[in-house]
Amino acid sequence: MRNTADRIRQAVSFELLGIMIVTPLFAWIFDHSMGDMGVLVVLGATAATVWNYLFNLGFDHLLHWRRGDTRKTVPLRVVHAVLFEVTLLLLLLPVFAWWLSLSLATVVAMELSFAAFYMIYAFVFTWGYDTLFPPRQPDCEA
Repeated sequence: MRNTADRIRQAVSFELLGIMIVTPLFAWIFDHSMGDMGVLVVLGATAATVWNYLFNLGFDHLLHWRRGDTRKTVPLRVVHAVLFEVTLLLLLLPVFAWWLSLSLATVVAMELSFAAFYMIYAFVFTWGYDTLFPPRQPDCEA
């Protein structure tokens, strides 16, 4: 299990690196100003940071409860990434539509692009983070 400081470091580093990559990329792809996209990305990143902490905490507790440890196999990492992105997409969809004054259908396409990017990014980042900072395994009770 990770302590609170480690979870915060993980969430903040994930979001900062993601912002630096996605803001210019998606401003260019979706033909919006860096300012508009930057505000949207920072809003989304802030929501995602909070959700990342809560989601990962709950996911790890579920793993520990069901399996007795928090190690993730590749298929479990895929499930983790997909669940995180689907729930985040549902939270952010109305915000994106309002901020960019676009229809929900247009924003769904945009959100799916963001989700695809972040799903791959989350998988790679989390695997790398777990490699650099392995989670501590809880003490087993005898």
